[in-house]
Amino acid sequence: MSEVLNHKQVGQKITRMAFEIYERNLHSSGVVFAGITGMGTSLASLLASELRKISPLQVEEVAVILDKKAVSNSEVKLSQALQVSGKTIILVDDVLNTGKTLVYAMKPFLDQEIYKMEIAVLVNRSHGLFPVRPDYTGYELATTLNEHIRVDFSENEYSVHLD
Repeated sequence: MSEVLNHKQVGQKITRMAFEIYERNLHSSGVVFAGITGMGTSLASLLASELRKISPLQVEEVAVILDKKAVSNSEVKLSQALQVSGKTIILVDDVLNTGKTLVYAMKPFLDQEIYKMEIAVLVNRSHGLFPVRPDYTGYELATTLNEHIRVDFSENEYSVHLD
């Protein structure tokens, strides 16, 4: 197992992503971070916290709940009802592998009148089986399908490892 990003580097990536989100959403009526079950909700919370520090934008958070191991058979739901009309939705996950999870995570927002939807990931592995590309990426990492990326957002000890 090798360390790809240490705590300081992960923090820098999150800060940079928050500034990019602010720059691209200056005229939005609000930003909703929709974190996908697991590390996606942790990253969404960290991004929301950073964006609140640097911008006057209205920032909200919601979890997208689904079973990542059986996403095509999983019910996809939000952790709470939310008014998203006219707002920017940013789907957040820790690692983008094939794009399948992100495609399914869009489902709760398809019948909403949102301003736009964007995708933020900490690590993009670029194994696109689905036409999903992140708008905000912390780190691009070329890997084989057999390799595994592990993201850890433990208290004050963030890291990304390649197994």
